[in-house]
Amino acid sequence: MSDADRRKQISVRGIAQVENVANIKKSFNRHLHFSLIKDRNVATPRDYYMALADTVRDHLVSRWIRTQQYYYEHDPKRVYYLSLEFYMGRTLTNTMLNLGMQATVDEALYQLGLNIEELEEIEEDAGLGNGGLGRLAACFLDSMATLGIPAYGYGLRYEYGIFKQLIRDGWQVEEPDDWLRFGNPWEKARPEYMLPVNFYGRVEKDSEGKAKWVDTHVVFAMPYDTPVPGFRNNVVNTLRLWSAKAENHFHLKFFNDGDYVQAVMDRNLTENITRVLYPNDNVFVGKELRLKQQYFLCAATLQDIIRRFKSSKYGVREIVRIDFDTFPEKVAIQLNDTHPSIGIPELIRLLIDVEGLTFDKAFDIAVKTFGYTNHTLLPEALERWPVSLLENLLPRHLEIIYQINAKFLDAVAAKYPGDFDRLRRMSIVEEADGMGEKRINMAHLSIVGSHAVNGVAALHSDLLVKTTFKDFAEFYTGKFQNKTNGITPRRWLMLCNPSLADLISEHIGEGWITDLSQLTKLKPLDTNAGFLDNLYRIKTDNKVRVAQFIKDEFNVDVDPNSLYDVHVKRLHEYKRQLLNALHIITLYNRIKADPAAKIVPRTVMFGGKAAPGYHMAKQIIKLINSVANVVNNDPVVGNKLKVVYLENYRVSMAEKITPAADLSEQISTAGTEASGTGNMKFMLNGALTIGTLDGANVEMAEEMGRENIFIFGMEVDDVQALEARGYNAQEFIGKNPELAQVIDQIESGFFTPDTPDIFRDLANNLKYTDRFLVCADYESYVKTQEEVSRVFQDRQKWVKMALHNIASSGKFSTDRTISEYATEIWGIQPNAIRLSAPYEGAGEPPAN
Repeated sequence: MSDADRRKQISVRGIAQVENVANIKKSFNRHLHFSLIKDRNVATPRDYYMALADTVRDHLVSRWIRTQQYYYEHDPKRVYYLSLEFYMGRTLTNTMLNLGMQATVDEALYQLGLNIEELEEIEEDAGLGNGGLGRLAACFLDSMATLGIPAYGYGLRYEYGIFKQLIRDGWQVEEPDDWLRFGNPWEKARPEYMLPVNFYGRVEKDSEGKAKWVDTHVVFAMPYDTPVPGFRNNVVNTLRLWSAKAENHFHLKFFNDGDYVQAVMDRNLTENITRVLYPNDNVFVGKELRLKQQYFLCAATLQDIIRRFKSSKYGVREIVRIDFDTFPEKVAIQLNDTHPSIGIPELIRLLIDVEGLTFDKAFDIAVKTFGYTNHTLLPEALERWPVSLLENLLPRHLEIIYQINAKFLDAVAAKYPGDFDRLRRMSIVEEADGMGEKRINMAHLSIVGSHAVNGVAALHSDLLVKTTFKDFAEFYTGKFQNKTNGITPRRWLMLCNPSLADLISEHIGEGWITDLSQLTKLKPLDTNAGFLDNLYRIKTDNKVRVAQFIKDEFNVDVDPNSLYDVHVKRLHEYKRQLLNALHIITLYNRIKADPAAKIVPRTVMFGGKAAPGYHMAKQIIKLINSVANVVNNDPVVGNKLKVVYLENYRVSMAEKITPAADLSEQISTAGTEASGTGNMKFMLNGALTIGTLDGANVEMAEEMGRENIFIFGMEVDDVQALEARGYNAQEFIGKNPELAQVIDQIESGFFTPDTPDIFRDLANNLKYTDRFLVCADYESYVKTQEEVSRVFQDRQKWVKMALHNIASSGKFSTDRTISEYATEIWGIQPNAIRLSAPYEGAGEPPAN
């Protein structure tokens, strides 16, 4: 049965088709002829994809119009989700799924002699994010639309997304991700809503002390809107991405000097602001361009929000002065990490300098409006901008930040008189240290300027309160919350694993699609032999497809009957891909030492990108590929062990790999991973997890029971105790001969005989630094992997554990996460809006 057939089964069961096949064919041919100006004699597969995208988009348009009209007429409180990253992936299949039109489109294209899967593969991933944070934002948009929450995503329309990763001689090589080179059929430019954004300049004060930001350099923000459909509720929200545009006129000076070419070149420099997504993840590197991107997003977005507030019936009652006291009643702004935190002083600036409010009133409104989500415990990831940079780029905002800090520290001093050390620790402005300079702590600014602060897993939120932001949690009673992350079950089960979705629906109905907690109804089926056999068959079919994909893409033969051990995520030392690599070398050494020994065949897959300047992460990629080259070509090993590096791992590839995984690697050092969402995707698709009690793994174990997950290694308290007494990696290496052998092989060039010294830095890091305690957890990890192999041999037990993973996934839906944000932070009731299906007509949605 093909993917199309499986999708068709899910789509047609009990769901009215939105259009008949004849009209889809007519619309498709109309777009091919009149939009693309092609006929079947000259059209390319990409032309067919574009015609199909336009055809599907037609069915979004009237719903998009109706949704925005509803928001304008009823003026509900709106949510604005600000994020520097939206890792959307592909749009076509997800849109057809949410509109319920897959079966009709499948049949229409079949009658036209076209293959829908081939057309779907043509779409470029919208890779506007680095990893988890951006993918979470994309899942949130899906859930907000599905829950009928009036919401807008705001981000940047990067011309180049996350780089395309190539593996050359085992090394990562970066190429530009020119995702827009063929156009984007899902976006609509809105030049009529272009807005000015100011940089540089200076601050003047008038005779009354009122500030004015003057002599600025102006860049314009052009909005591009993308529809975000809810799941079969006719609600279509908007993702608005800003693109930088230079002013429409040249400076007269250039014409006086006759330097027209220079004038054009300077325009290009201006537009660099949204040229490329910064490829760093979990490492803060202060660069002017990055701050420009952050402010550009916030300045354009807040002008847009205020315009929409003023244009609403609530905001304007034909009076001269707008009542901004009502602003927090109509506007909720969520900051996705500190990246958009400059929005806090920007809103205050607009309210003071443009709208004429006092500082105290403006600050009060800002606090009631903003919520802040923290995504990291790693100190190097916390943003701290040099005062000199802010003073040059955003001088008025620096003044406002100083005002915020003074007001805040006065309150702290009143509560803790004489505690100057506490004042120093809590200050938004960090004093110069040694040869450094003063910096603005953006996390502190986000906490002070928001009414709610949340972590993204119970453990993470607890550590924020007890360690990272302990002083603030003591000062602000009730401000800190937890909102455990989730994933959208539409993309991450219904779309990517339709066979499993179909099996689930056959047994418990389709209510789980929008209420994932209903998956608990599957638990009694753990004694149903027929259901378990079907579950095993679906997993096997998915594994066969992935084996063929790996053969086609990477020319590696893998055994579909082997244990698929999958470790896919950004390359970072704290995620400990290196620990997994040590285990692979250990398995290799054991096979070589005793080739006749029985071993459970294992295929280990890695996928993920390292930041281009992250030396150690790139070394780990090279090591994995060097080990793979030796292992995969050793005839003694054969099919007992294979290692595959999934080059250029991205959302569309994750949709293929996730349903086929047997084992999910979630092995970060306890206390370093905020949440993780890959762990949830694998759990929902029936993979078992090997992991530490870190991030959301803790809650996953609680939901499914410790008997259905493989937990190893130190817990947070153990890590803290070990570091407190002084960690010495040599202590662990010295008492474990296998570990010592593995490190010696890496250091001596066993896997890289032509360049034997290439991994010396990596080996020295393991032996003498080992910040993330790889050596300390090695023994426990290897023993737990042995348990994984033993259980995998017991097919019945493994499948039952997989069932309990699936059945326990209900908590980890972004529908649940967003419902909690809505009621506990934004003051909005979810599921309050459900629209009837409009007439299927052409037209453009309003830009409201």
